[in-house]
Amino acid sequence: MHSTELVVNFFGSESNKKNQLNRVKILKKNIKNFKIFLVIAGTNTSQIPGISAAGINAKSRRKTALADAEFFLKGASKDHKYKLPLLNAGVTPALISYVCSKLINVYPVVVPLGIGEIPYFDHLVIEDSDLGPSSCLTTGKSMTKDRVLNLYEKGLAIGKSSKQPILISESVPGGTTTAQAVMEAFGLRVSNLVGSSLFKAPRELRKKVVQTGLLNANLKNDFDSFDVVAAVGDPFQAFSMGLLIGARLAKQPVILSGGSQMLAIISLVLEFLDVKNEDNFIEDVFIATTGWLVKDNSLNDLLNLINEKYDVKLLGLASPLNFKSSKYKELKDYELGHVKEGVGAGGISLLAFLDGFKNQEIVSLCQQNLEMMKGLGQISLEKDF
Repeated sequence: MHSTELVVNFFGSESNKKNQLNRVKILKKNIKNFKIFLVIAGTNTSQIPGISAAGINAKSRRKTALADAEFFLKGASKDHKYKLPLLNAGVTPALISYVCSKLINVYPVVVPLGIGEIPYFDHLVIEDSDLGPSSCLTTGKSMTKDRVLNLYEKGLAIGKSSKQPILISESVPGGTTTAQAVMEAFGLRVSNLVGSSLFKAPRELRKKVVQTGLLNANLKNDFDSFDVVAAVGDPFQAFSMGLLIGARLAKQPVILSGGSQMLAIISLVLEFLDVKNEDNFIEDVFIATTGWLVKDNSLNDLLNLINEKYDVKLLGLASPLNFKSSKYKELKDYELGHVKEGVGAGGISLLAFLDGFKNQEIVSLCQQNLEMMKGLGQISLEKDF
């Protein structure tokens, strides 16, 4: 991993300094232009005890994505409907995304998929809300292929009609596990590389869950990306795969803001594309994440594994945001390895840095908003469960 004077840390493909600076120029030129999609999705994989830190228990994880989206849209508010889940450590990364999106004056489009209720706030309607979360991936039958294809086609149409660059972000409790399952279905050995919102990734548990899902899926030799998502994936993957392909067909740059969940989307797309189109496709696709997620090098290794398998040169960019100077435990927890990423925190904070905002400004605003959300009772307490 190496950095430039432009405060961006690069990882993945070894590229020369000139190429890195050119990539950063593309982002800087488009900072105010990005259309941010926050895809909130439900999978019953999140209900497996110990699989996710996105909420203190299975019940709270059902509301996590809705609370993240509400906070990203509105920030600390006395009129909030959804309490942010109590976490064992840290606080929702939606706090970072909200603060940084306000600084650069961009607003997210929320796409709810399979979250079990219709949000009261503005959102994009993609499918019938009655469809609910995808099944647990252990079944090997996460969704019907019809649902997967419908989500893909909707994403593709939105991407193709886009007149501006796109940033894709997510809140999907259990999503790193479905991401691992998707990549393993394509033969990528990633069980020791996929990150987690938990301080210590539940690698053994995830390995068993993924093995069970792939065994029950019984994918035949000629399976494709849609078969894989239908077997062990989640709604976010099906829609985002279409959105990414559509935006690139429209010649728009795309930031995939996150970690292993975004690399699962890349592998689904590269499996689906004709080999000769892959380089053109990858050219303006950026993987952007937080510095906390690249600390242990596993995301770097995962990205290089994908580069090697598909013979592409994907470059990752990590935001320099850090909370070392913070006085609050919830923010300092990020420095210890809790939470790490989500809700587009890496990509959106990276854009704020490229727009000239300093670390201390962002930390200060995160602290102010944390104080407000606590004062307004916006974070669940133990007694709420």
